[in-house]
Parts: sequence; structure tokens; C-alpha cells
Amino acid sequence: MTIEPRDPTLYPGNGKFDQVRYLEAKLILRGSRFTTADDFRAFAKIVKRAARDIGVDYIPAKAQGTQMREVLFLDTQDFRLYNNAFILRRRMDYEDGFLVGDPEIVFKFRHPDLPTAAAVDMTPQIDGDHVIKFKAEALPLKDRAGGVRLLYSHNCQFGISQIGAQRDLTGANLVRILPPLAPLFPDPAETVALVNRTAVVEVLLDLGTLDFGKGVLAPANAAVWRSRGDERQLVGEFSFQAKFRKSSDFQQDQRKMVRRFYLHLQSLAEDWLALGVTKTASVYRLSGNPPQSHE
Repeated sequence: MTIEPRDPTLYPGNGKFDQVRYLEAKLILRGSRFTTADDFRAFAKIVKRAARDIGVDYIPAKAQGTQMREVLFLDTQDFRLYNNAFILRRRMDYEDGFLVGDPEIVFKFRHPDLPTAAAVDMTPQIDGDHVIKFKAEALPLKDRAGGVRLLYSHNCQFGISQIGAQRDLTGANLVRILPPLAPLFPDPAETVALVNRTAVVEVLLDLGTLDFGKGVLAPANAAVWRSRGDERQLVGEFSFQAKFRKSSDFQQDQRKMVRRFYLHLQSLAEDWLALGVTKTASVYRLSGNPPQSHE
């Protein structure tokens, strides 16, 4: 499992390439399997069994309530961002039915080739705070359970308040904030809009933490995405994510255990799996004419 570029290189501003600091493993699940909160807990029992079988410590979450977020994907009419491996979305958290916190902008470059993903400087040109996350994302094979494929997700995240007063969705403004988009907007007046006119509601439940030993802890959760309005169940997802300061912190024994657990969970949950899709792809495919992507 490759989680570092071979040769650290420099961005145009002389900053070293970002290094992978997260390993996130995902299972995309059938949205139809999640109709009540009890369905999340049913999947948690499968996770618990897989952990027990492999010898992974599983610490259930104390809080049992679901969380709700709204996710809005933005793109050009011809899906130019997604076709070029970029994802732009706005995410908002709700509590007791009301918006809480600062709506978050997430800008991603996701690609199966690690050096290609590392070479894109994702630093936003804003005066406020931002966070860079570079992840190795594990997914099942597209056509069958029992394997692993990797995508590399190079992300920046920031609250919308960090942008300043000018927040219009023209290409000129997006390129000003997110320079990697410059080649995609020859017309600076072009705008982006809601992908397939669909707002996504995400319902999420924290399941607990997986302990793979030697300090490798991975919080796990399950979620379901549905379209706002018609309440169409799109996809579900189980994921767990480990964070590390450097590659050597994530030793070979722990990597092997993560892989064994991930493959075993696929076998136990095969009836739940939705193969050959990601959460993002499920939204882009709603028009019936899926774009070309790098996922």
C-alpha cells in the first residue's frame, strides 16, 4: 500500500509536496439498506464481528444519535471539474434541524496515481485559515468484493467565512481562490451550479474506534446519502480513517492488519455492498449520462 511519493518535490512557490497523512478505507453500501437508525446499528454488529475475527480492538461509540449534514456539489454544466478529477462541494452541519457552525468548502483533486495527485498544489488563496488533507483512500475492486484499489485524495477545506466578502461562483472568482482550476475556465464569466440540481442530505452515525495496535487508531462511521425533496436513497458508506505524522508511524504489521480487516469485512457485508461507485459518482450519475471521471 503506497502512501508516500517517492521523491519529495517543490510546488511553484518552493513548498515541498504535501505528503499522505491519512489512510481512509471505505465501503460503498446500498442506500436501500438504510431506512432507519437501527440499520446503522445492524451494520455496526458486522463491523464488531469482523474486528473480533481478525483480532482488532473495537471500542463502540458512546453517543448513539445520528448527525445530519447537507452536501452541495458544484460544477460547470458539462461537468468539467469532475471530468478533470476535481471535486468542489459545500457542506453544512445541522443540529436539531438548524444550521450550526461555518459552512465548509471542500475542494479535492482525486486520482489513482500518487505522484499526479501530489503534484497539484491545493493551497487556497485566501486570507483566512484552511486545512490541507492528503489521503490514501481504499475502495473495493469495481466488479467484485475481496480486493482493494486506491485513490489519492488531495484536499483543502475552509469555512466559507474565511473567503471574505466576494463569494460569487464565477470562474474568475473560483480561479482566484483555487488556482488549479485556471485551465478549466477560459471564460472567466462562466459560473458553476448545483450538480444535477440535487442537494444531498447525509445522515451519519459514529460507530466507534478501531485499534490496529501501536497507536494506529481509526474512528469509524456509517452514513447514508439521499436527495433532498424526493428523499431518494442514493448510497450508504462505511469508513474508517487513521491519521499519522509520517509514513514510518504506520508500520507494515499495522498495514497488514488493516488490509485483513478490510477484506474480511467485505466478505461479511457482501450483501450490503454497492460496487463500482463512489458517493460523489452517485450524484453525478443521476442524470443518466455519467461523466468521465478518474475514480
